[in-house]
Amino acid sequence: MAEPRGSRPERQRLPELSCSYEVSRPVYSELVCEQLHERRLQERRTLRERLAQSCSCSRKRALRVLKTLLPILEWLPKYRVKDWLVSDLISGVSTGLVATLQGMAYALLAAVPVGYGLYSAFFPILTYFIFGTSRHISVGPFPVVSLMVGSVVLQMAPDEHFISNETTFNATIIDTAARDQERVLLASTLTVLVGIIQLIFGGLQIGFIVRYLADPLIGGFTTAAAFQVLVSQLKIVLNVPTKNYNGILSIIYTLIEIFQNIGSTNIADCIAGLLTIIICMIVKELNDRFKHKIPIPIPIEVIVTVIATAISYGANLEKNYNAGIVKSIPRGFLPPVLPRVNVFTEMLTASFSIAVVAYAIAVSVGKVYATKYDYAIDGNQEFVAFGISNIFSGFFSCFVATTALSRTAVQESTGGKTQIAGILSAVIVLISIVALGKLLEPLQKSVLAGVVIANLKGMFMQVCDVPRLWRQNKIDAVIWVFTCLASIILGLDLGLLAGLMFALLTVVLRVQFPAWSSVGSLPHTDIYKSTKIYKNTEETEGVKILRFSSPIFYGNIDGLKKSVKNTVGFDAVRVCNKRLKALKKIQKLIKKGQLRATKNGIISDAGTSNSAFEPDEDIEDPEEFDIPTKEIEVQVDWNSDLPVKVNVPKVPIHSLVLDCGAVSFVDIVGVRSLKMIVKEFQRIDVNVYFSSLPDHVIQKLEQCGFFEDSIRKDIFFSTAHDAVLYLQNQVKSREVQDSILETISLIQDCKDPLGLMEAELTEEELDVQDEAMRRLAS
Repeated sequence: MAEPRGSRPERQRLPELSCSYEVSRPVYSELVCEQLHERRLQERRTLRERLAQSCSCSRKRALRVLKTLLPILEWLPKYRVKDWLVSDLISGVSTGLVATLQGMAYALLAAVPVGYGLYSAFFPILTYFIFGTSRHISVGPFPVVSLMVGSVVLQMAPDEHFISNETTFNATIIDTAARDQERVLLASTLTVLVGIIQLIFGGLQIGFIVRYLADPLIGGFTTAAAFQVLVSQLKIVLNVPTKNYNGILSIIYTLIEIFQNIGSTNIADCIAGLLTIIICMIVKELNDRFKHKIPIPIPIEVIVTVIATAISYGANLEKNYNAGIVKSIPRGFLPPVLPRVNVFTEMLTASFSIAVVAYAIAVSVGKVYATKYDYAIDGNQEFVAFGISNIFSGFFSCFVATTALSRTAVQESTGGKTQIAGILSAVIVLISIVALGKLLEPLQKSVLAGVVIANLKGMFMQVCDVPRLWRQNKIDAVIWVFTCLASIILGLDLGLLAGLMFALLTVVLRVQFPAWSSVGSLPHTDIYKSTKIYKNTEETEGVKILRFSSPIFYGNIDGLKKSVKNTVGFDAVRVCNKRLKALKKIQKLIKKGQLRATKNGIISDAGTSNSAFEPDEDIEDPEEFDIPTKEIEVQVDWNSDLPVKVNVPKVPIHSLVLDCGAVSFVDIVGVRSLKMIVKEFQRIDVNVYFSSLPDHVIQKLEQCGFFEDSIRKDIFFSTAHDAVLYLQNQVKSREVQDSILETISLIQDCKDPLGLMEAELTEEELDVQDEAMRRLAS
């Protein structure tokens, strides 16, 4: 009966094999490889020779070092004025306007007067222009770093330390002038200390430290920081009085006090702040959606600030509605101030965290744009650049600088090509410091707080990464959540440390419980895959292959032994103990005359006595149990039934291959354990072989005394397939030898061997006989 069209199920199309290859080569063991292919002689230079080479100088090398320390000498001579200047000019103006507003807004997070935020948006750019390697990042304040600075400042200079003598019974008066002066000095001192730490890190070439701050860790940390920024700015938007809490659960205490005092909310500030947040977020969303159609993003922060300042000035919101305004912005520049060195020790822990976080944020953003525009940034030089920038700006009453994501996005999207755009943005900030500062004094602080909150959207959206991380890698998702919660509960500095320790702990646990698998070959290939994952893998009879995918060191030795035991299906030590116990009983029965040892095995002359059956207990140490087996010529087939009542586990294999291609290093404990595993299996007549071991690991085995008379290099093979081919050849050779020996024995036992053999043996067996006779004669 014909099937209707379309009812036949479609056959699954197999992938087409576009090419194939055949290789014919001998089986390579490590010993054969060394004999056929000569190793390169590695020159070991003395410390004096290394120092002499590193200290040698030439004109070319001096120029290269100079360009490394001063990257401006590399890119500025190649600057294309006609192609890039206009784009950098437009980008510089747009970024400068945004930097002016963000500098003032982020000063609130750093717990210093808003005018000092303008200094922090100006001075760091001057030095980064010379020493930095990124062409696109906009250097200046960042909310997370500013909040970390503010937490240190508030902890060391709380309001309680500045209670005025004019305080009455009904009201507490704070000496705000002295408080602000002290906080500015502490913030600038912290900035200098952060710069010194970053400069030391750059000099020691340890830019790799940022690699330990994984993306999930940074994501959870910045999300928690965004939440803390939101809470700190919420009280400014509502203009409610609260204490400055620091340390563990400080954010919870702040929220509780905000809701307790929410009845005293200033309506004018609340409305201005909420409108700023809503308008800025809507316009920023439009900028993102229509960025291909809008040549320059709408500078909504600048527009909102100008309008809010005009409304506040025209309606006199401070006098009529008691709104909180900026009040005073320093005009011009302040003279340099020396940092307070005596408080360095109190700031050291926090400054280390701030230095690393600021650097990590800047480098991560810089690498995104460096990859996009096909150039490289030097991580160590970035440490130097930000270290010099923070030291320099710290003397001018600034707080710690890094880069801001939104500001950098503006600089890049408006056409910025180089740090010329950064210098032009600094010129715009300079104009604001010198001429426009006075005009911004009526601006409400709630508007600046609204600008800060509106710029947190990107960091809050990182929460959407958690479900994706959970699907892709649950450990990364747990790191994200743990770091976020720890940073919220413990504070940013302790939270970052806790998240880092937790992330490193997950790495240790993953190495301590290593991945392993029992592998077999795919049919007609030299490819070996896990027998649990692939159905049609083939295992060579009598051979087990264990693929161990982890370093071998003191932390995962138990995991290695467990994987070996699960792969072979028995415990080599227990098998050895049982065999020794069986030999002891066999010896007793032979002495009693109940058993007789022959070349063909053990023959029972009489029924075994029940008195010889002892409890089946394991021997703890096989070395202490001395059995004179050499005095008894006994051949025992351990996989057959024994004449004694001892439950000896069967050993169905004759060889174990450890595929160590993924072993990156091995320590002295690992070497000892490998040596012990080899000897344990040799005691039960199972040979252990190694494959794919890296050269540096083999050298480490040599250094640690792994090789000896019973463990030679010919048990190491280039691949697992080499080891399997070698073992298959050994089995065939052994079968031929056994057949020859059996034939020789038969010949020797026959009275008329030639006539008997010719009468009873087939032609093939006669050939075997001839071969046996030749070998016997030889």
